[in-house]
Amino acid sequence: MTPRLAFDHIHLISRDPRAAADWYCDKFGGEVSAVQENLRGAPQIDVRIGGMTLVIRGRRPGEQPADAAPMRAFDGYSSHDGWGTDHFGFTYRGDLRAFCAELKDKGVRMAVEPWEFKPGLVLCYVAAPDGVSIELMQTGA
Repeated sequence: MTPRLAFDHIHLISRDPRAAADWYCDKFGGEVSAVQENLRGAPQIDVRIGGMTLVIRGRRPGEQPADAAPMRAFDGYSSHDGWGTDHFGFTYRGDLRAFCAELKDKGVRMAVEPWEFKPGLVLCYVAAPDGVSIELMQTGA
């Protein structure tokens, strides 16, 4: 049976869409695939990373986005104090600890340092712009 659903994108709202897009390109090797300066009253930038799309848009007229709950470490996990999306994740093929060292050299803040979640699975959490949390996982460690 052919699946009827396929993952398409993650949609982020940003105070500064250009700065956020630049962050994802610089830190994670993303590529800007589309820019719309005024889509329904706000700029929107699509960034491709690892075969998926991040849609990053600014505030539309009349919107008053609330600040995201700050990410914090809790028992080795990332944690938010609210409902809704907690994080999105990437699988990293390679040495995750070495990659995290590279990210830190680029000024990236680790919310949770790499650790062995269970045998063969190392994970960590990155603090991204606009209160976004990103989980990085290395399997077969």
